Parts: sequence; structure tokens; C-alpha cells
Amino acid sequence: MTDLDLDDPAASPFAPDGLPGVAVVIGTGLIGASIGCALTEAGCRVHLRDHKLSHAQVAASLGAGVTEAPRSADVEVVVVAVPPAAIPDVVGHALQTYRAATVTDVGSVKAGVLDALWDRHVPIERYVGSHPMAGSQRSGPMAANAGLFADRTWVITPHRRSATASIETVASVVTACRARPVVMDVDDHDAAVARVSHLPHLMSVLMAGHLNTVSAEDLLLAGQGLRDVTRVAASDPELWEQILSANAAAVASELRTVQAELASLIGAIEARPASRGLRAQLERGVTGTRKIPGKHGAQPVDYRQVVVEIPDHPGALAQLFATVEAAGVNIEDVSIEHDQVLQVGYLALSVSPQRADGLVAAIAASGWRVASHPSD
Repeated sequence: MTDLDLDDPAASPFAPDGLPGVAVVIGTGLIGASIGCALTEAGCRVHLRDHKLSHAQVAASLGAGVTEAPRSADVEVVVVAVPPAAIPDVVGHALQTYRAATVTDVGSVKAGVLDALWDRHVPIERYVGSHPMAGSQRSGPMAANAGLFADRTWVITPHRRSATASIETVASVVTACRARPVVMDVDDHDAAVARVSHLPHLMSVLMAGHLNTVSAEDLLLAGQGLRDVTRVAASDPELWEQILSANAAAVASELRTVQAELASLIGAIEARPASRGLRAQLERGVTGTRKIPGKHGAQPVDYRQVVVEIPDHPGALAQLFATVEAAGVNIEDVSIEHDQVLQVGYLALSVSPQRADGLVAAIAASGWRVASHPSD
């Protein structure tokens, strides 16, 4: 895996002034429409294509581009953002239709697409796969957001026949979307996403599916932890069936590893007298969370959480954030938990440990109730 050095825009072939002037985005769901919005903001003329014209029209109304067809000869880059099963055919057609354009896709599995294209009679040197590591459990063009990719990793997966100019064009698209480009081999990419994206999604699915056996009374006790664990399980099942099928071998290998770890955990819990294995498993989990990169891909930081009780009425959040802004404290992350009985919420603000005490004092002085944890 290689980070592309963008520190010197003047010397880099991926500088913003290298952004193609005319682009086509095929597929205007969340990812495609968000790319369209980002490229339009960067000054590119974006033409939107979708087999559902209404989706393209909605995306266009949100600033993602225009629905008019471009002159094929004018198109410099095509971004294919269709469901995984359709990607090879759409990429192949785009390479034949837009004969001067670089074509990339943004699917989450790369090797299968490349394999499918390799023996076709298409100019594969103009194809460079890519994968933005950003998304949401929401779908469709209404969820589009030009800032979706800001500071997120966007993997570029060139192959041995990729033209240098095409790699540079895809990188210029990535930087225009304010993402951080990283170059990987297709097989390395697919193995990595199995570990850090596809497996976590299935863990979330398993936990959320288990809730179907839990009574409504028990679910009243659910806190933010359960919501965090199950959030991504609400994603489109049809889309994820295609993703997981396309990366089945790598995902199955990861599941077998977790299966063995689960058996070990069950043994540790059932051990009598209590086994040191359970503490070891819990501590291993803590260590794992600390390995996740922090903001902008930097080393993880142990932020301190400041939890504030907020009333459930219009304008409360705006008032609280105005207080935080006045205190001059940068918020690194935020989450909210709602009390199932009281008409209040608990907003957890992650801040630098050095600024936490000052923020607590400023918030308390403005009349907010500060707690160390929502249960306080």
C-alpha cells in the first residue's frame, strides 16, 4: 500500500489543475451522486447517467451535475458507480463509448472486475479501478453529500497495463473529492476490505439479526452501544449480497478466524473457576480499538469524552454547539444517546484531553448539565 505524496501541488501530477473538465458519472445512488456533487464543486462539468432517469434528475437537483448527454469525444473521465454485479459490463461499455476517457469504478471488490475485463476486446489500459472508503447505511441520491469523502481514504488499484495518464486522472478525481489517495494491488485491496469492512458488516448483521429473538421489554434497556454495533446492518441487503458474493473467499477466511476466536471466548466465559482467558480477550479488544487510525489517517488518539445532557426541544443542539464554538474547542467526534423515559438526550463530545477541563467549565458556566457518562 502506498500513500500518494500531495504535499507539493506544483510538483505533483495530481494537482487540482489536472482535474478533467468533463466527466460522466454512471449510477447516481449515494456514492455516485456524492462524487458528482464533489466534482461539480471542484469545477468539473459532470454528466449524470442512470437507468432510472428519476435518480439522475434528483441528483442533478442537488448539484451533482446535469442529465444532458455529453459529446462522447469531450469526456475525459467516467466514474462507474453501479451495483457490483453490473460493473464489468458498464465499464466495458464506457471504454467503448468514451474513446478518449479514463474509466474507473468505485465498487468495493476489485479483482473480479479486472478478471472479467481482462480478456474482453476493450482498451483496458484506460481502466483503473478505485474504491472510496466512505459510505452510509443510507442509500439513494437524496443522501448525497459533496463532503462524504473529505479526509477519507480512497484506494486506487491500477493493473500492469494501466496507462500512467489514466492513473493520474483517477488520482485527480480523488483529490478533487478531498479524499486521501492510496495505491494498492487489487488482491491486497480485496483481502484488506474483507478484514476491515466486510467482516465488521457481517458482525453487525449477526448482532442485529439476534435482536429478532429479544423481547420489546428487553429492548427498552438498549443503549448507544447496541445502536453503534448494529448501525451498518441497516444497509441495503441486495447491495451487500453482491459485495459479499464477489469477495466470498476472503470473507469466508476471515469468518473462520472469528469462528475460532468465538469458540475460545465461549470457553473462557464457561470456565470454572474463572479463567484468565476472559480478561485476556477483553484486553485484546481494547488493544485492537487503539490500532484504528485516527483523524486524517493519523495515529489514534485517546480523546476524552465530555457528555452533556440536552433537552429534547428545537434549537438545543445549536445552542450547545454555539457554546462549544465560543470556548474555542475543536470537536473530534460526536454521538448522541436518547433517554427512553426522560425527554432528554446525552451528547458525547470527543475532545483533546488537554482541552476537556476548559470545555467542561465553559459548558457548565452556560447552564448545561455535564456528566461523565449518560448513566450519571
